[in-house]
Amino acid sequence: MNHNFIIPGLGNSGPEHWQTYFEQSGPNFTRIEQQEWDAPVCDDWVSTVQQAVSTVDPASVILIGHSLGCATIAHWANRYQVKIKGAMLVAPSDLEAPVYTFPAKGFAPFPLQRIPFPTLTIASDDDPWVSMQRARYFATCWGSELISLGNAGHINAASGYGEWKQGLELLKKLG
Repeated sequence: MNHNFIIPGLGNSGPEHWQTYFEQSGPNFTRIEQQEWDAPVCDDWVSTVQQAVSTVDPASVILIGHSLGCATIAHWANRYQVKIKGAMLVAPSDLEAPVYTFPAKGFAPFPLQRIPFPTLTIASDDDPWVSMQRARYFATCWGSELISLGNAGHINAASGYGEWKQGLELLKKLG
């Protein structure tokens, strides 16, 4: 059985977000709770991911990140080099873009090292937090398969991504 760890972005994922829907879809989905959601520190978030992953067989782990959660996964992969089953990186925020002014410490520069396990990067053509050009660049650097959802905003609840059945289907590509 897979252990699917959900890694929300800044502010956590609310009750209408697809990550919450995933979490409620089965017992093998667990949200990684961070101590500080609104002014996160990268080292803290990465350590929390490592603590969760270390409780199970890494070969059964799939990480599911959204927005700043994608940067967290990339930093974690770079720091720990643990071989897991894979990761789904949805709407990775471009931390170096001028519009990204949130109080997140230590996440930039964005990690661009190849990720040592299979990944899917899922992006949108009109995401206000990452251009498709930058999402493509991230995916190329990470060795990730890029999937475009077209005009899907930030692929969050505000963009209409609550019960995201297509997302669960895409997750199956990782095993």
